[in-house]
Amino acid sequence: MQNLDTVLKQLAAALQGEGPAVEFGDEITTVNLPEHPEAAVVVRTSGSTGRPKTVVLSVDALAASSMATAVELRGEGQWLLALPLQYVAGVQVLVRSLFAGTRPWAMDLSEGFSPDAFAAAADELSDPIRFTSLVPTQLARLLEAPSDDVLRVLRRFDAVLLGGASVAPALLAQARELNVNVVTTYGSAETSGGCVYNGRPLDGVEVRLVDGRIHLGGPTLADCYLDDPEATSASFVELEDERFFRTSDLGELDDDGRLRVTGRVDDVINSGGSKVSAVDVQRALETLDGVRQAFVGGIPSAEWGQAVAAAVVIEPGASWSADALSEALRPEFGVLRPRRLSLWAALPLLPNGKVDRRSILARLEAEHGGK
Repeated sequence: MQNLDTVLKQLAAALQGEGPAVEFGDEITTVNLPEHPEAAVVVRTSGSTGRPKTVVLSVDALAASSMATAVELRGEGQWLLALPLQYVAGVQVLVRSLFAGTRPWAMDLSEGFSPDAFAAAADELSDPIRFTSLVPTQLARLLEAPSDDVLRVLRRFDAVLLGGASVAPALLAQARELNVNVVTTYGSAETSGGCVYNGRPLDGVEVRLVDGRIHLGGPTLADCYLDDPEATSASFVELEDERFFRTSDLGELDDDGRLRVTGRVDDVINSGGSKVSAVDVQRALETLDGVRQAFVGGIPSAEWGQAVAAAVVIEPGASWSADALSEALRPEFGVLRPRRLSLWAALPLLPNGKVDRRSILARLEAEHGGK
């Protein structure tokens, strides 16, 4: 990673309107955008389901996000950077630090993420109020067989923000049983990162459902996709004269206004004319004892059009077989249970820690396709 002090200096100038925008990609550079004078940050989407897009975030959007986060977390403090800076969750650690007037500490990720390296980096923090941001796969590694040092530093954080992917209920329960204050987040680069915390929108953020599809509005929205007006028009829409980002996710709002993400628009699997939510099947798998992580998706089937397929990672020592896992879901899902099921040592990930959906589906199709 480029020298952190240099990046912070460039980013501070951009946020103060005294320097060009900072583009966070494989390399971190400054970029002049005369057509976007308020731009402070340019960052890519994850590209987990398609071609990554380049998002333009303004000073006002980042300031609104940072202030709303501080209100929700009841204070500002020092942040540990444990995520790559190519993506918005990592960038926001720096942005929040600059607005708080604190210096973040960056974990060395050159050799990957490890619990020992995380604990060592967390011990470098000196502020009494401390935060970090992780993805579920990182937290799962930290809690797989946690050392006393790992538990000590995790409990020392005032909040551990957890986002970027769905969280297995067992992982969330384990963290909270261990007195780790996990705050689940939902959002994307288009919303300046997480804008819904523990199911509730941050101050100023609005959640609307249109035919079950989640739309997010408010002051944290990105300006546009850089040099892609067609994609911008398709994703940023007007609802009753208010601007919203149309996500690719489906959701529900309970009576208290708490958002529950139920799946993706393209996660509904149509097998032989019957439909099932891939996320519902995934959650059912992840509630089984001994299942660490699961991915469920639809793959082509000559007989059914689509078949429900799953890749499952089980805990060491667990005795599950693929057939047994499939049978365990028969009472709830019947013929729509995953009958094309593989046991893998790990799910492939993108650099930001999200599961690599395209890679997983391609591998599942290669293993089970056409059946």
